[in-house]
Amino acid sequence: MIHIRCETLLDYTAIAEVNTLAFGQENEAKLIEKIRYSDRYISELSLVAEVENVVAAHILFSYIDLVGEETLQVLGLAPLAVHPQFQRQGIGSALIKAGLEIAELKKESIVIVLGHPHFYTRFGFQSSVVYEIESPFPVPEEFFMVKALQNYQKQYKGKVVYPDSFDEV
Repeated sequence: MIHIRCETLLDYTAIAEVNTLAFGQENEAKLIEKIRYSDRYISELSLVAEVENVVAAHILFSYIDLVGEETLQVLGLAPLAVHPQFQRQGIGSALIKAGLEIAELKKESIVIVLGHPHFYTRFGFQSSVVYEIESPFPVPEEFFMVKALQNYQKQYKGKVVYPDSFDEV
């Protein structure tokens, strides 16, 4: 049984451990910490999934900039980490669905992710070029994806600019 909830202060160590184990390095754990103490952090969109009262996974949506005719704040999904012991059990998918539901309730417009198309297209993500949104990274276009939410409007186009906290990832 998976229980999804917002992170609390007591989860910080477990979240760092899950990210370090899932990615095989500490960069993502450090990223989360930097975002947490920035104006880009959204407490309702830092979620943990518990299995038998153990933090098995974590997802973070935070604000990033979309620079076009104007600069708009949009959601970036990063990172998503599932403890290796709990991978391939649908926990990451459950976290994405829960996060997207909260984003809709918060009347956010779009979510941007750099990830595997095979995985993220299941949740309605499409290549960012469909939305005229440019990646700040030199990656194949199918890996930089956008999900339009109900509040999406056509003026959401331009180039994504990540906060400095992402520089070391």
